[in-house]
Amino acid sequence: MKITVVGTGYVGLVTGTCFADVGVEVVCVDVDQKKIDNLKKGIMPIYEPGLEEMVVRNYKSGRLQFSTDLGEAIKGSEVAFIAVGTPPGEDGSADLQYVLAVAEGIGKSMDDFMVVATKSTVPVGTGKKVHAAIQKALEGRGSDLGFAVASNPEFLKEGAAVEDFLKPDRIVIGVEDEKAEAIMKRLYKPFQLSGDRIIYMDIPSAEMTKYTANAMLATKISFMNDIANLCELVGADANMVRKGIGSDPRIGNKFIYPGVGYGGSCFPKDVKAIIRTAREYNYELKVLQSVEDVNEKQKYVLSNKVKKHFGEDLSGKTFAMWGLSFKPNTDDMREAPACVIIDELLAAGAQVKAYDPIAMKEAKEHYIGDKITYCNDAYEALVDADALLLVTEWSEFRMPSWNVLTKLLNDKVIFDGRNIYDPKYLKELGFTHYGIGI
Repeated sequence: MKITVVGTGYVGLVTGTCFADVGVEVVCVDVDQKKIDNLKKGIMPIYEPGLEEMVVRNYKSGRLQFSTDLGEAIKGSEVAFIAVGTPPGEDGSADLQYVLAVAEGIGKSMDDFMVVATKSTVPVGTGKKVHAAIQKALEGRGSDLGFAVASNPEFLKEGAAVEDFLKPDRIVIGVEDEKAEAIMKRLYKPFQLSGDRIIYMDIPSAEMTKYTANAMLATKISFMNDIANLCELVGADANMVRKGIGSDPRIGNKFIYPGVGYGGSCFPKDVKAIIRTAREYNYELKVLQSVEDVNEKQKYVLSNKVKKHFGEDLSGKTFAMWGLSFKPNTDDMREAPACVIIDELLAAGAQVKAYDPIAMKEAKEHYIGDKITYCNDAYEALVDADALLLVTEWSEFRMPSWNVLTKLLNDKVIFDGRNIYDPKYLKELGFTHYGIGI
């Protein structure tokens, strides 16, 4: 079976590579010639554990190919996945220009029946627009070729995307054509050997499922952060509260860890998009608007704690920052709380020395630039620093040498933005510890 995946970003590259790994013939297409050339050399555009090795292995086997030629790539393909970006517009709505441009390109080039499936996160109604774009392109060339549109949203966690794809907890497929359903079922059969995980539904419901899932997870995060802030005011321990409510199976213990807010490519964008979709139908999603408001405010919590301890004027102060990416095991800096924290510290006159195991190149090239000092390791960042800010809970930060911290820091102060350290133990060692909600 042959498929085409258009877009070699996070979703497209993981999708194409994982399908190739189970024996499917895959061509990944992108308009960026440099990115395609790099992929052929084994140079990844993103960091994702296990992905580089899998890309190289499948490219060498010939099952995975890379191209900038959409027309050539889709020849003989039974399925074409659209996995291009849908960045938020100024009003928060998803920008569909790239999705529809790909749909038009497919319509201009396809030479046989195929299923065109959207992997990109798209608002309800996109399936109809994709269908119309393909149909218009076919009519423009005087063709009556048949095709089907499907919605196949991804539910991949950054940092565990390969594992999530190969061992999915569910596969959502929106179809309105029996032939398309049969083709998608055959394509996903290698992932169904230990049980049927496919949930078939209509296309609008599949499109809505993706947004709703991310909105629900974002809601849990903002809810817990809001409660954590209240815990500080009333003298409660947010960690204890989290354990107390997380033991209830109706609530669960995931996504209820207090912190400095969510970021990344999905939650911020998708919450904005679903709010915008509702407004187009004259409906206000008040809960989700509050989720977004709480999250934006939460990104300032750690810098506010710094100012409360050291004063509003941070001139002459230097702060070590551990972690730049929005979460561990990724180099994704999109909407990362670290960016807000750094801007706040710099605006108050401070200097920042940062270390992240993976994301420093991304931070330097696209988000933070040369406004801060980038260090070669975690301890180098501590030299002559007045305090440590833990922003991303990378595993290597979980058990540092407290003796080394004592020697290197000017002041034994830690601002723990992810609540990974034991406040009582640090107090015994003479540290001042500030957490979230504790």
